[in-house]
Amino acid sequence: MVNSMRKGCRELVEEMRKRGEKRQAFPLEFTGVGERDVYNITAPFEDEGEIVIAGRVERRESEESEVLFFVNRQGEWIPRVGSPSFPLQDPFFTRIGGQLIFGGVKTYPHPTRRGELWWRTVLYKGKNIRDLHPFFEGPQGMKDLRLVQLRDGSVGILTRPQGEKGGRGKIGFTTIPSLKALSEEIIVEAPLLSDQFLDEEWGGPNEPHLLTNGLIGVLGHIARFDEEGGRHYYPMVFSLDPMTHATSPIHVIAERRDFFEGPAKRPDLVDVVFSGGIVRNGDGTAILYAGISDAGAQMLLIQDPFLIFER
Repeated sequence: MVNSMRKGCRELVEEMRKRGEKRQAFPLEFTGVGERDVYNITAPFEDEGEIVIAGRVERRESEESEVLFFVNRQGEWIPRVGSPSFPLQDPFFTRIGGQLIFGGVKTYPHPTRRGELWWRTVLYKGKNIRDLHPFFEGPQGMKDLRLVQLRDGSVGILTRPQGEKGGRGKIGFTTIPSLKALSEEIIVEAPLLSDQFLDEEWGGPNEPHLLTNGLIGVLGHIARFDEEGGRHYYPMVFSLDPMTHATSPIHVIAERRDFFEGPAKRPDLVDVVFSGGIVRNGDGTAILYAGISDAGAQMLLIQDPFLIFER
C-alpha cells in the first residue's frame, strides 16, 4: 500500500467526476418532529428486531440539538415510541464485544470565549438502545471520535484533533486491547495519519468498517472554505492498515449536486454533505446515508466504495 500525496477537495472531486460512476438519490421523509429539521443521520441498524435510524433534530435557527431514534412506518420515518432521546449532535453507532456503542457530540458554553460553544464526543454502551448508559467522554474540542472492533478483538480508535496538533482537523489513529483501556490520554496522544489533508482544509472520520481483509474502511468527510467563507463538505473514503497505519489515497464519493435540492440551515452550508453511514448491499453497490446542507437527510445509491480496498 502506498500513501497518497495530499490532494485538495477540488482535485478529489474532479477525480470522482472523471470516474463517471452512476449515483442515484432517494428522499428520506422524517415526520413527527414539529417544525424541527432532521439531518446528519446514521445508517439504519437493527435494535431489538427493528430497523432504526438515529438523527440530529433541531430548529433551523438553533444549534440546540436532540438525537432521536426513528422507525419506518409506511414510508415515513417517525420517532420510535419508548426509545430514549439524547441532547447530542451528529449521532453514530458501532458494536464492540456484542454491545451497542452509541455516541454523539455534546455542546456547552466555551470556557474562555464568551458566546461561543465548545464540544466533546460522548459515548454510551448497552445491550440495546433502551439499555444505553454513558461510559466515556472524549477530550474537549474533539468531534469525530470513532471506535471499531478489529479482527483480533482489539479496538481501533479514530481521532480528530484540532488546533496545535491537527490544525483545522486531521485524523489520528491508535489501538487498545479492549474498551477498558480507553482513556483521554490515549486519544490525545494518537499519532496523526500522514499525507491526508491540505493544511487549509480539514477532514474527519464518520463511520469505520472492518473489511474482509482486516483493513479498516473509513467513511469520512473532507472540507474546505471558499473565498466568501462558504463551507464545502464531501463524503470520502480511504483504507487504513491498523498494524502499520498506512493509508490508501482518499476517494471523494459524492457531492451536493448528486442529491435532490432542498433547504439549507444557513447560506454558507448550501454545499454540505455530511457522511452519516454506509450500508454495503453485497452486490457491488452501497447506500450512503447523508445529512444535506444541515437541514435535511437523503440516501444515495453508489458503487460500493470499499470493494477496491478488499482486492
